[in-house]
Amino acid sequence: MTAWADAALLATAILNVAILGSARLVRSVRLVALQGVALSLHALLAAGGVPEGRAILLALGNGALKGVVFPYLLIRTIRAAPARQEARPYVGFTLSVLFGAAFAVAGLLLASRLPLPPALRPPASDLAVPIAFASLFSGLFLIVARRHAVFQVLGYLMLEGGLYLFGTSLVRGAPFLVEMGVLLDAFVAVFIMGLALLHIGEDLDHHDTGRLAELKD
Repeated sequence: MTAWADAALLATAILNVAILGSARLVRSVRLVALQGVALSLHALLAAGGVPEGRAILLALGNGALKGVVFPYLLIRTIRAAPARQEARPYVGFTLSVLFGAAFAVAGLLLASRLPLPPALRPPASDLAVPIAFASLFSGLFLIVARRHAVFQVLGYLMLEGGLYLFGTSLVRGAPFLVEMGVLLDAFVAVFIMGLALLHIGEDLDHHDTGRLAELKD
């Protein structure tokens, strides 16, 4: 079980870099969906033995939202828009991949120097905390380095995935309602973002957030 959990973590780290290097919107959405599924599998496999019913429900809910519901909403929005890829990112894709590798190294360094309080349990894998930090950094980077609004939604999902990994790996005895509340917040946020993207595309015929600065009263 532990080996499979580590494999899910490594897949998450590889997908971080792949997403940062992808220009095509649909492909990026699918990569983020795979990352959500990988994080859900890790949450199930990391504990070892037979997971609790609460852990199964949380992992299934996370996997269904990030692996099916969110990708469906975003791909539907993309297909209704004229542009299918990021043409003019603020940071180029090759340089973004280098940033992704740097985030992985930064995650390792930060995790090695981070003192964990007694209230937190030791992670099942030494990779969990570094990859959680790398996902947080990658999500924040995607939000600020891309012009297309869909990429910024994907950055939010990556950031939330890092928080999910950090919480499921370290937090001890978190109430089930709090865990489900995090998923509900993510669902509501992405649903609202999807509606906003749809209306932006209908009214302005583009999803380039950089051009929103050109709007006048």
